[in-house]
Amino acid sequence: MNARLPTIFVTHGGGPLPLLGDPQHAKLTKFLKGSSSLAGRKPAALLMVTAHWEESVPTIGTSPAPPMLYDYGGFPPESYQLKYPAPGPSHELAQRVKGLLTKAGIPCRENSKRGFDHGTFVPLMLMYPDADIPVLQMSVMESLDPQAHYQLGRALAPLRDEDVLIIGSGSSFHNLPAMFAMMRGGGATHPGVVAAKAFDEWLISTCTKNTGAAREKLLNGWKEAPGGLQSQPREEHLIPLMVAAGAADQDPGRVVGQFEFKSDAGAELPMSSFVFG
Repeated sequence: MNARLPTIFVTHGGGPLPLLGDPQHAKLTKFLKGSSSLAGRKPAALLMVTAHWEESVPTIGTSPAPPMLYDYGGFPPESYQLKYPAPGPSHELAQRVKGLLTKAGIPCRENSKRGFDHGTFVPLMLMYPDADIPVLQMSVMESLDPQAHYQLGRALAPLRDEDVLIIGSGSSFHNLPAMFAMMRGGGATHPGVVAAKAFDEWLISTCTKNTGAAREKLLNGWKEAPGGLQSQPREEHLIPLMVAAGAADQDPGRVVGQFEFKSDAGAELPMSSFVFG
């Protein structure tokens, strides 16, 4: 019997830029290229919770051959030619996920047409470039309720013993106006930089020094954290972390894949990814 798989939260970067050789994303690209090793082995399937898909209830993509969804704009033409031809989930896996959620009292729907959005295909093109592992893409809930997503992760936890790797794809910092202002010349005291550093430090401490109910309580109260609301004015990019942490429960976390956006003035805006278990 295979050992239990970990869960992962990845910061997926800006649009397709990790795939286009963007210097600001070089460290993230390098991390993602090597991050399949975090699982310890090649999983049988991937469950990808993406920040770029919101529905009233958790919704799973069931297309056997998901198309590409280029849900970004203003990038070079090659950004709209990217392909990730991984198969969708088996019928058995889709029904297993629905069964787990139903058992936990969580409504669930299927979408047989939804394609892979960039929260899914950008990191997976780097993590698993052969595109030979079935991918079940899952939405977050429009409520963006951290507790509800923690419970969603907890309901999905048995999949870890069934060779399914659970990945949350979002960003530990997602305030684009603040980031662009910093990159236009903001220094180390720029409010966005100060907030990002404070929140990143809080996230690292919360995810790596706490487990179980203690970590759950802290993450559910993320809005009270230093720099929290400044780093996540709308939290859809943070919410996949709740699913990954919920599925991990008592397993310890560690920070991985840290990188920084840098300004000409020398300021650094940090972002982090995490693995649990």
